[in-house]
Amino acid sequence: MARPILPFSRRKALHNAILQRNGIRGRVRFQPIPERILEPEPEQAPEIVAPSGGMPVRSGAVAADSSRSLLVTLQRAPFAVRVLNNLTACATATSIAEFNALGANDTARLTAFVDQQMNPTAIDDSALDARLSVANGFTTLNKTLAQLWADHVLVTTDSGAPARETQRAALMRTAHSKRQLQEQLVDFWQNHFNVAINSGTASSVYVHYNRDVIRANVFGNFRAMLEAVGQSTAMMYYLNNRSNSRSGPNENYARELLELHAMGAENYLGFVNPTQVPPAPEDPNYPIGYTDLDVYDTAAAFTGWTVKNGGNGFPTENDGTFAYRQAMHDAGPKQVLGMYIFPEQAAMKDGRDIYDRLATHPRVAKFICKKLIRRFIADNPDQALIDSAAAVFRANWQHPNQIRLTLRHILLSDAFKNAWGQKYRRPFELMAAALRAGGSGWTIKGISETRSNDFMSRLSATGHAPYDWAAPNGYPDVSVVWSASNNMVTTWRMLTWLTETKDTDTATTPLLPILALSRTGVSSWTANNLVDFWCQKLLGYLPIAARRQVLVSFLAQNGDPATYVITDTDSSATTDLKRHYNQQRLRSMVAMILMSPEFMSR
Repeated sequence: MARPILPFSRRKALHNAILQRNGIRGRVRFQPIPERILEPEPEQAPEIVAPSGGMPVRSGAVAADSSRSLLVTLQRAPFAVRVLNNLTACATATSIAEFNALGANDTARLTAFVDQQMNPTAIDDSALDARLSVANGFTTLNKTLAQLWADHVLVTTDSGAPARETQRAALMRTAHSKRQLQEQLVDFWQNHFNVAINSGTASSVYVHYNRDVIRANVFGNFRAMLEAVGQSTAMMYYLNNRSNSRSGPNENYARELLELHAMGAENYLGFVNPTQVPPAPEDPNYPIGYTDLDVYDTAAAFTGWTVKNGGNGFPTENDGTFAYRQAMHDAGPKQVLGMYIFPEQAAMKDGRDIYDRLATHPRVAKFICKKLIRRFIADNPDQALIDSAAAVFRANWQHPNQIRLTLRHILLSDAFKNAWGQKYRRPFELMAAALRAGGSGWTIKGISETRSNDFMSRLSATGHAPYDWAAPNGYPDVSVVWSASNNMVTTWRMLTWLTETKDTDTATTPLLPILALSRTGVSSWTANNLVDFWCQKLLGYLPIAARRQVLVSFLAQNGDPATYVITDTDSSATTDLKRHYNQQRLRSMVAMILMSPEFMSR
């Protein structure tokens, strides 16, 4: 085996140290290597089969635990729409025009747009900053970690303000930022390194976690991000590593570091003898997966990594920042992922050696790239693209822009250029897209305020309020999870609510300015004209004729869709439905577009 092999005497000493550290007595009974690791099967997309009735349905492993559903095939949208729907909250008339002006052909335009968005500091986002001002109740977003700790941890008045403002700012940033790709990646990495937003002390410093740990690293280096997350106050509290010591080990962070942050659960082997783990076929210098003993020794390596919170014998150090306490550290020998860690190393070197080992592991590269491809292209990523992206990821593991280089490879691939209709917009993404495409001028408030609270309450009911997934694995990113009837109904209800609701500040300003935009954008209010205007505005193109006709028929009622001009009124006319609550019917038609497969997919 090409992995480092220790002399027998050192292996025996290490073995005894592991047993003693973990309180294991007597003969150790290891499990066999799981067969799925020895002979992995490629992940397959669900097959599409046509039953006797002729309508296609999904089948296969992904669909096995879900109800049978009809397959909806979307017509191919223009290239600009496909790109913008996958890399931004949604395509708008303005963003489509800007994208099409970037080059002479699709490849040139895509390349220019990706490179532009991957340099967010060069993009003026002052308009968004104005929205997120103190005037709108956002008072914690610029506080340092020390200020957050002093104002919201040591003083418990409104301790949830940083979490509340971070969550609500995410909506405004996703909907209105010009740095759209950055916002998509903030959401991706925030879920990858999930810290549930309502998690006690972590909530009070959530601004720091979102801004200085996640946002600061989305295009940077994965190894650097691993350590930034590991040292962050929010993660220290969420996964309890602040209390991890040699006298009271806590493996929560260590297990999630291996399972969720780096290796992936598919590479977990269980309680297996580490010396029997086969080498990874991609690089025999690394084991094919990780074992429980790797978790135990990883936990030991991170003992002493804690927070200055007035405890651990340091009552005067209480500002919430990271601290390393040598007295809490287990300095004994360790072995993690086939790597021997010598005893009595320099401060923090045990943990940093593990970060290095993970950052260079071939299975980590594939796990991260697979998740990125799943986020931007399809629920079932193409293995060839996973492999080529992982090669870029590993080759640049020390490059300061490693993630940018890897993502650029993915986004300029043929798989991305041809991606369409393979992803489902989750509820939060749908609401942000509706606000963006619908031309909303409404700003959610950072403070507790009626309409803002109402919006967040309804979003929570959909199951997808930002950063509010309780488990450390983050929100699921596959369509089947979000296509259950309860998710769909609560999401549809909220989309309809958006079209009918006014801001409480004025009691006259709608969240979506449907009537105002119709008045300025459509000179003659025929059903055909109104439907085409709103399809182009919300979708960027016209849907298939059958779907368009449903919208036209609903809006026209008993009027001629091509010639009858709908009046800008909202009175009852039960005997002549083409005059019946015209403004409400127009808003309902817009809601129908928002609930259509064309808008809900990307």
